[in-house]
Amino acid sequence: MRYRTLLYAAPGLAMLLSLAACGDEQANGNPAGAPSGTTSVKPSGSPANTLTVNVKASKEAPAKTWTLTCEPPGGNHPEAANACAALTKVKDPFAPVPKDQPCTMIYGGPEIATVKGTWQGKEIDTEFYRDDGCQLDRWSKIGPLFGNVPKVR
Repeated sequence: MRYRTLLYAAPGLAMLLSLAACGDEQANGNPAGAPSGTTSVKPSGSPANTLTVNVKASKEAPAKTWTLTCEPPGGNHPEAANACAALTKVKDPFAPVPKDQPCTMIYGGPEIATVKGTWQGKEIDTEFYRDDGCQLDRWSKIGPLFGNVPKVR
């Protein structure tokens, strides 16, 4: 009788132990053999696409500053949905103009914009100008991000 109990209890015990090991993997997101201190958790309140935009009518003018979050559109940007839509239409909206690219000498105005933050997992820290054709094209592709440019006083 004792051996029969052992035969029934051993597989049940093995199953419980294997389920306990699986539970550890599910509980902290790590495989059971990995140290649990290596998991990084992104805070739920910080969107992946968060930008701070400073726009100036000229180098000397005061800046107008907005924050923009996308997915869902938010922040204090006056046209958040349009700005997010414009950014998603461009393959790499913050890519600089290549140094060897010829540009027309078309002056678009003295406006300057600085964009900092995170976009699609990349850190962003760039400036936009309108002082030649290449820079003007770069500005125009994501124009809604810059909103209505403040007027020079």
